[in-house]
This record gives sequence, structure tokens and C-alpha cells, in this order.
Amino acid sequence: MLTRAGTLKGAKLRGLDGDMGSVRDFYFDDHHWTLRYLVADTGHWLRERQVLIAPYALTAVAGDPHHIAVELTKQQIEDSPSLESDKPVSKQFEKAYYGYFEWPSYWGGAERWGYYPHIEHDRDQWKKGEAGDDHWNPHLRSTNDVSGYRIRAGADDIGHVDDFIIEDETWAIRYLVVDTGPWWSGKKVLVSPRWIDRISWSESTVYVELSPETVKGSPEYSDASLVTRDYEARLHRHYERPGYWDDEAGAGIPR
Repeated sequence: MLTRAGTLKGAKLRGLDGDMGSVRDFYFDDHHWTLRYLVADTGHWLRERQVLIAPYALTAVAGDPHHIAVELTKQQIEDSPSLESDKPVSKQFEKAYYGYFEWPSYWGGAERWGYYPHIEHDRDQWKKGEAGDDHWNPHLRSTNDVSGYRIRAGADDIGHVDDFIIEDETWAIRYLVVDTGPWWSGKKVLVSPRWIDRISWSESTVYVELSPETVKGSPEYSDASLVTRDYEARLHRHYERPGYWDDEAGAGIPR
């Protein structure tokens, strides 16, 4: 299912022994464009540290308003490696964190989730001896921080990042929601991370491999509408780009 990240912010987190707080932010990597952690607002509980929950612990997103089921207890989170509030997420912390929960590391292989294209919950299927592998060094970014980044197509500013469309099967960011603002009467369009040429983090700018004219003719996106496969197919036909669902059809990910 495809969901706007913005609709999940504020969602209640329901653990094995009660509510744990709500969603405040997400961290994603700029390599696979996948959510690696949600940041929990725990209120007065554990307020001196960042409480991160990896998608391995998230079992369901449901309801309206949304709530997210977390397959952890409060004690498990309290005993997990601590990260001070507003400190960057280091590789050292991640190794300790994943080691504590005994989950396969997502940086241990070339796939989106290390050795797997999606989150593998069956422990019997986990590959052995992968914990020490360092296939790549993730650079984690905050969705809150990247929201508002300018989008440039060619030499033109065409809007800014308004939100992210995520898939809860793989926790991949499938699209950036671009608010075209005054450039095009506030119309919103979707841009795939696959169509990004580069990002200047120092300039807070995303450069896309698209022409302004092509973006202007893109199928409009509305926050009130669901992103259906029919809409996605129409979007990809407009940009003459293959769909990610075709590339991943043989990877065992439900479509």
C-alpha cells in the first residue's frame, strides 16, 4: 500500500504492552531511498533520548486516523542502545542497535534490505554471518528536514518537496510530492527518486532529470486521492520511464 509520510506523522504507536507514543519523523537513506527508522515522540517517557524504531518491528499500519502496531515492549526499547536527542545516527549506533534486536543489517548487501529486496521476517531464512559486512555506508536524512527542499528541472525552479509517498511492504520512498507553488498555480505532481540526477544538501536543492515542460504536463496529484497502480502506470507512461513494479516483479515482493 502506498501512503503519504505526512499522514503517518502523529500516528499512535501501539506496542505489545501498550501505547508508546506517536510518530514524529522518519529517517531515510539517500542510496536506496528507503525509510530506516521512525522517530517516536514518547512524551515524558524517555524524553532525554531519540527513540528510533526500525521497520523490522512494524507489523501493521491501519485505521483512520492511522495507528502503527509495533512488535516490541517498552522495556525492550528502554534497554536498547541509546541515542542522545538530536544527535546524528552513526554507523556505530546502528550496528549496536541491530545487534541488540538481532535483526539482519540492511547495509550488509546490495539489496534494499541488505540481502533481501524486502523485510524478511522469517528468521529461518536469514543468512548467517552477515553482521560484519559493510556493503555501503548509509547517510540518513530526516523527512522533516528535506521537506521544503527546492526542486530544479534544468535551469528552472519548479517547486519544492512537500511530502513523500512510501510503500509499507518495503518501506521504500516511491515518490516525492512536489508542490509547484507559484510556478504552476500550486499544482502537485509526483517525481520518483529514480528520476533524480543529484541532490545538493548544502543548497537544499533536488535536481531532477526532467524538463520543466514535461513536469508541467504530468498527471496532477491530489492529497485526497489514493495513488493507484493505474495512476502510477499513467505517470510512468508520461515520463517514458519503466515502472519499479516491473523491475521488482521477480524479487518476491507482492504487487
